[in-house]
Amino acid sequence: MEDRLTAKGQVRSNPIAGPEQFAEAFKVPRETIHRLVRYAEILNEWQARQNLVSATTLPHVWNRHFADSAQILRLAPNANAWLDLGAGAGFPGLVIAILQANHANFRMHLVESTAKKCAFLAEVASATSAPAEIHCMGIEELSRTATSLEPEIITARALAPLPRLLGLAAPWFGPGVRGLLLKGCDVSQEIDAAKRRYDFTYKLHRSMTAVDSSIIEISKVSKRKKAKAR
Repeated sequence: MEDRLTAKGQVRSNPIAGPEQFAEAFKVPRETIHRLVRYAEILNEWQARQNLVSATTLPHVWNRHFADSAQILRLAPNANAWLDLGAGAGFPGLVIAILQANHANFRMHLVESTAKKCAFLAEVASATSAPAEIHCMGIEELSRTATSLEPEIITARALAPLPRLLGLAAPWFGPGVRGLLLKGCDVSQEIDAAKRRYDFTYKLHRSMTAVDSSIIEISKVSKRKKAKAR
């Protein structure tokens, strides 16, 4: 297992409880923190009438959602074209876009099929000046219509098991493209299942926010000519 997220490859001993701890952990300017504070405010406003995230995670938004998303950027700090599948409430894609808001060439493509979630994403993106484009459609539809979309990085969190996720992302896995996918404690089983259908290379990076989670970095994805039997 390779780790590049924390100095000793360990989860932070103290969870990121608020803006000050986030700024210290990720070395971001005050302007970025203000944008994330506004994001949290809008999330709380919308959560009162639309179930965007688990209510139990709201008091821990800076660690559970913001830091969990932001840690991915350390694995691809110079990539400018990103694609976030199943964006939901914007984790990780919209957080990464906010962190990169001052990078002129950066663009995050957020794919979400639920209209109300798209409206939420649009409001946050506007309020925070995030360099994000929202595709309010299914992932399969985007793969048929956005033929010129060439991401360098593909992200997803809590969208689907790895075999299904690779199937959804396959149209964009060209040469040099990497997937940075947030996964939980079942990642080893998901990798084994995915290997029956696809050939790919991967690395696991420990999460800095949860002891039982990791980021799987995937590249060189191709479908097996003859899938192994289950």
